[in-house]
Amino acid sequence: MTSDSAERRIKDRYPASCLKVQLRERGFLGRGKHPTPVSCLDMNRYGMAVLCPRPVEPGVRLFMDFNGKYISESRVCARVVECHPYQTGYRLSVQFSYCLDKKGYSRTVDNALSRIEGFYNRFAS
Repeated sequence: MTSDSAERRIKDRYPASCLKVQLRERGFLGRGKHPTPVSCLDMNRYGMAVLCPRPVEPGVRLFMDFNGKYISESRVCARVVECHPYQTGYRLSVQFSYCLDKKGYSRTVDNALSRIEGFYNRFAS
């Protein structure tokens, strides 16, 4: 888990390196561009950090697909909060869109991300 006094996070994130993640930048009229496989560094139900082979500008809207043991969730909307050079690529901080405002809230997405978070929370313990 990460903890830093300057953190803006609501909850701790949990290591989730075995979670397979693909991101697609949302294009014109909601269409997704080509998927990019990324490595998950950590996550919780509100956001995650990924290692991406290319930079993605803060503010860019994404579709994210998750696959792992007992996990399969597609087209989760998110936006990039930060992008910094990291190891062999770029560390993207991503916030899931469903929790940004009441109009965009989705109980289905909240439940799915809560299940994924719970899995890695137990895995980290």
